[in-house]
Formats: sequence, structure tokens, C-alpha cells
Amino acid sequence: MARPNPEATPLPLDTIMSGDCVAAMERLPENSVDLIFADPPYNLQLRGELHRPDNSMVDAVDDHWDQFESLKAYDHFTRRWMKAARRILKPDGAIWVIGSYHNIFRVGATLQDQGFWILNDVVWRKTNPMPNFRGKRLTNAHETMIWASKSEGSKYTFNYEALKALNEGTQMRSDWTFPICTGHERLKNARGEKAHPTQKPEALLHRLLVATTNPGDVVLDPFFGTGTTGAVATMLGRHFIGIEREDAYRQLAAERIAKVRTLPREALETTTSKRAEPRVPFGQLVERGMLRPGEELQSGNGRFRAKIRADGTLSGDGVKGSIHQVGAAYEGAPSCNGWTYWHFRREGKTVSIDTLRQQIRAEMTKLN
Repeated sequence: MARPNPEATPLPLDTIMSGDCVAAMERLPENSVDLIFADPPYNLQLRGELHRPDNSMVDAVDDHWDQFESLKAYDHFTRRWMKAARRILKPDGAIWVIGSYHNIFRVGATLQDQGFWILNDVVWRKTNPMPNFRGKRLTNAHETMIWASKSEGSKYTFNYEALKALNEGTQMRSDWTFPICTGHERLKNARGEKAHPTQKPEALLHRLLVATTNPGDVVLDPFFGTGTTGAVATMLGRHFIGIEREDAYRQLAAERIAKVRTLPREALETTTSKRAEPRVPFGQLVERGMLRPGEELQSGNGRFRAKIRADGTLSGDGVKGSIHQVGAAYEGAPSCNGWTYWHFRREGKTVSIDTLRQQIRAEMTKLN
């Protein structure tokens, strides 16, 4: 087990750290963050200026922070920041890394070399990509994100039901369609020019954070830029830690995030899986007097009836067993969800027994 770093600082929640990302992460406590979103330099390897057909110059990514002497130098840089990131990630934490064809394959190999376990690669399809002005290649209309857990056995967060809800009840796919950052969302500098060449759209981070974090989680972005991760995390009730070495970007990010307000608690609630909810045995309803031994239950279609026994089982027409077993026997089915199958009568109305289970779950949630 690694020894604790005596110089480690307390977790600087909701702040932007300055300086080199590796040095900054090395000052943070081990196993302290829930999720890392990394948008590292892509090492685009541009050679000279890029012009449109009308000879106007394209404002491409040619900043000094995206310049590396060689692929070997870029790989060394990737190994260093990724090792530091893995140290501060909780055992059940996860990481997202986004990139283009220039770097994502090298990044993916390094993730595996460092011990991360790849869960998915997600293609961000851009509805409004920059055209290919030279006409010598296909238009680059997508970027790739890799989602990986800290290790193969990590119990990472994945809000599956919430993503289905975002997608109108259909399982979310691994190709996500969003426009690149434009309009009012695109930050501008004092000269009216775009402040950062690769500012990510908030919609992308919204989906990512809803999918793989919960309110109160700590999200770290080691290449913070103008603070999209921090802005969306703040809105969604997550904590952020940003690391950015460029003074101008830090200032813009701080001003941007200061204007963000966290959504009300009820707005932060998302659809959860039934498996994630507290388990409530049917017998507990009987013990608490919510249903009584000898009381009769009926199937939703009214065709079958069974009586409750003191131990929480049912007794029907030649059948005895749990609410699930008796329901399955009556229907001649291999299985049955007894919670939705059985109903009871109150004040002349037929009520699902699942409403009683939800009452108990609500009490358990308040206690937690």
C-alpha cells in the first residue's frame, strides 16, 4: 500500500488550481476523487497555416500548449498525467478521456498500460463539423471519448435508467450527437475572438455527468480550459476541481462558474434502477400491520386470489409460496413480479401492494 504523502493538501473543492497538472495532482490526497474528465492536448501536428478556398485563414488549434517535439514526447506526457490521475481516483472511480484521431489511439493504449479497464468508447458526432478545406481527406466529423474504470473490478457509477430517460425510454447508444460549441455558449476574449479553440459544449458534459456521477461527487478536470466541466458540475450539484496552467483561461473559467447556480435538489433527482433501491421483503408489510394475515390479495386482472399467511407467504388454490412463486404458478409462467401482480382492497379501491413497498423505501431513504 502506498504511503500517504505528508505534503498532500486537503481536497480543494470547487476551486481552480494553477500550474502543471501533474504537479497539482501530486499534491492531492490519494483515492480522493470520484470521476476524472480529461481533455488533453490533441497534438494536432499542424504544419503551417490553414486556409479556406477563398484564401481566408482558419483559426485552427496552433497554441503552444498543443505543441510536442515528437510522438515519443507526447507519449511521455500522457503517461505522466495519467499515472498522477490514477493515484487520486477512488477505487470505484472512473475516467473519461476525449481526443481525435491524432491522439486517442495512443491515449487508449496508455490507459490500458496504466491498469485502467476500458468500459466503452463513445463517438461524439458533430452536427456542424468544420469542413475539410483542402479536400484531401474526409471531413473530421467526430471525436472519440474513452470511458474506463480504475480497475477491472471497480464498482463504477453508471446511471443506466437516467440515460434511458434522457433517450425517451430507449437504451442509450455509444454514438452521441451534439453540435460543437457555438453561439452564446462560446466564450469570447476581449478582442471578440473565441477564447479557447476546443471549448466543449455543455450538453456533452451534462450527459456524461448525469450518466457516471451522482450529486455530491467530486469531478476533477486536469485540463480545465475555460471551465465547461466546472460549470456543468456546479449546475448539477457535483463538486469540481479544475487544474489549468494558463492564466487567461483560469480567469475566464472563474468568471463563468461564478454565474452558475446549482439546480434545486428535486431537479437533481434522476431515474434510478429498481435494483439500486433498498430491498423490502413482503413479510415486512405483514409485520408492520400494513397487510394482515388472512387478508386476501387478488391478481391485477381479478382472476386469481390468495390469502396472506403470518410468515409473509401466500396460500392459494392448492399453491403456497412467496408472492412471486404463487403468481407464477397461477399464470403458468416461469417467473412473476409479485409486487406488481398482487393487489389489495382499501375503501372500495384496488391498490397494488407495491405502493406499500414504496412507502417503506421512502422512510428508509429519509433515514439515510
